[in-house]
Amino acid sequence: MTSRPFEVVCEIEPPTRPDLMHVRHQIGTLSKVAGAFLIPDNHLGRATVSSVAVAHEVEAMGGRSIACLNSRDRNLLGLRRDLLTAASYHVDQFLFVYGDKPSSGSRTGELTVRAMIEEVRALSADPAFASVEPFRVGAAAGLRPLPGWKRSADFLFVQVSFSLDQLLRWREANPVDVPVYAGVIALASESHAERLAAAVPDIAIPAELARRARTDRLAGVEAACDLVLQIRDSGAFAGVHLIPVTRYREVAARLEQRLA
Repeated sequence: MTSRPFEVVCEIEPPTRPDLMHVRHQIGTLSKVAGAFLIPDNHLGRATVSSVAVAHEVEAMGGRSIACLNSRDRNLLGLRRDLLTAASYHVDQFLFVYGDKPSSGSRTGELTVRAMIEEVRALSADPAFASVEPFRVGAAAGLRPLPGWKRSADFLFVQVSFSLDQLLRWREANPVDVPVYAGVIALASESHAERLAAAVPDIAIPAELARRARTDRLAGVEAACDLVLQIRDSGAFAGVHLIPVTRYREVAARLEQRLA
């Protein structure tokens, strides 16, 4: 269990074009409920504006950012480039992930999430980073036994689930002292549910929720807000990693009312 204040970390949709207007709108809208923002990296295997650059935009607008970096698209030199850029922009928090399957091309094959964490931990001995405050790095965790090396992360983001009981069972079976954020997503439609089920291992989407999402565009929003409050009230997590996708306006409005 944790005594830390409960935090909502909102994921924003990164731009696939050189235009940050939509990002700024998401940040402004979600800032009513978000304690921090997670910026994905080449989301869903598509090229997007650098997560470090978008994280800098979040900070410029007065928010706290966590830049996601995937191992799929990087070699060691690319990782060091991103870390130098982040230090220049005063971006100091990262979530390291494996990366979604690319829509074209293939992995670089050189880096793993574990190697990325080890590289960041070694920066204290690197003269190039002598004046830089240590980065905080997190890792993603599936709803399976937690590998020992992931316990060295500064925080953990747990896979999206629709079941509080499932999340609590995982939390009890994998005790760690670092902040743990439970994944919550707002289903946008029945087809969104189908894509999510195909992409995420071990996820169980309630059939009734998927059916309701076919005709009720707010069904996924209400279910996500309900689960956020259940997770908060359980006291088992430091917060949630909330993925509002295209429903960010509705999520912000409803969650602001319910968290008040």
